[in-house]
Amino acid sequence: MNPRGILYPAQLPTFERRAPSPAADPLVRWFWISQWNVAPGRTSRQNVLPFPALNLAVESELVGLAGASTGRSHRDLTGTGWVVGALLRPAATAAVTDDAPSILDLYVELDEPELHAETSAAMRLGDLGAACLAIESWLVARVPTVSDDADLANRLVARIEDDGTILTVEDAAAAVGVSVRTAQRLTRKFVGLTPLALIHRRRLQHAAQLLSTEPDTSVSRIAADLGYADQPHLVRDFRKVLGFTPGGYRRGEV
Repeated sequence: MNPRGILYPAQLPTFERRAPSPAADPLVRWFWISQWNVAPGRTSRQNVLPFPALNLAVESELVGLAGASTGRSHRDLTGTGWVVGALLRPAATAAVTDDAPSILDLYVELDEPELHAETSAAMRLGDLGAACLAIESWLVARVPTVSDDADLANRLVARIEDDGTILTVEDAAAAVGVSVRTAQRLTRKFVGLTPLALIHRRRLQHAAQLLSTEPDTSVSRIAADLGYADQPHLVRDFRKVLGFTPGGYRRGEV
């Protein structure tokens, strides 16, 4: 699974990602499972630079839907708990909302008691596979057929996230053979963000990953490798979204 987006891996509780079954692959990029047991009186802050996508999450107390994020996000963990989440592909948006832009940066509770009960039962048994299956079955039942538009959105977003040579909206549109206007419409409809926002997020995630895993690589080298005009452009984008500089990130600033 792609390690991008996790800013401070050493601070993670028990965490893993799992691939969906073939039937759910058009709807789910991967499942993520977090379990924690934080000592009384303590808090564990989890900082992430999320993928630009919707997340369906079944927690010990509720079912939630996270809209695409425009910046860094965090969650403070206390006590004991768990979350089984699904990083959704664009085609799954129809299962959870008819207005993706309206939930940007929001986490809303969904009234889905059966989904919660089935997932919770699997977690009580320690059967993580069954917990993921409960979520994917719920999604597949709501989106049994992927529309042509949704399939195109899937392909467009996948190319933007995985192809480091895509640096402009024009590049993204050309990669899947559509117009710039169509590319903009698809990402706004199915994700809530513009294609350029998705490109910026991929580059920042890559930058954070390289800063963390390649401490001897200079910031200027990382900026050049990721297609930034120069180091100041990377520093500006990093500070704007994350709230600190690349050097500050390497020093462990939160």
